[in-house]
Amino acid sequence: MKRFMIFLVVVAACIAGIGFYRGWFLVASDRGDDKRNVTFSADSSKMKDDEKKVVEKVEDMGHRVKDKVASPTDKAKDQTAATAQPPESQE
Repeated sequence: MKRFMIFLVVVAACIAGIGFYRGWFLVASDRGDDKRNVTFSADSSKMKDDEKKVVEKVEDMGHRVKDKVASPTDKAKDQTAATAQPPESQE
């Protein structure tokens, strides 16, 4: 159980670090009249924009891999068809 809690803390720290780096989270402080206000805000529109970009990149990579996998198969079919045909007789 202790290892699981450590794992959750590490995952949360990674998400927070990425969030601050990408501009998803912002912490601001104000000082006035012996009071200090700390504001934490999350920008959900930036999160959604980044999510869309990631989905597009993953889909693009999927299409590339699919094309690469399909290409050798097509070539193999062409080679198989070429070898299956009887050679032309030479007269």
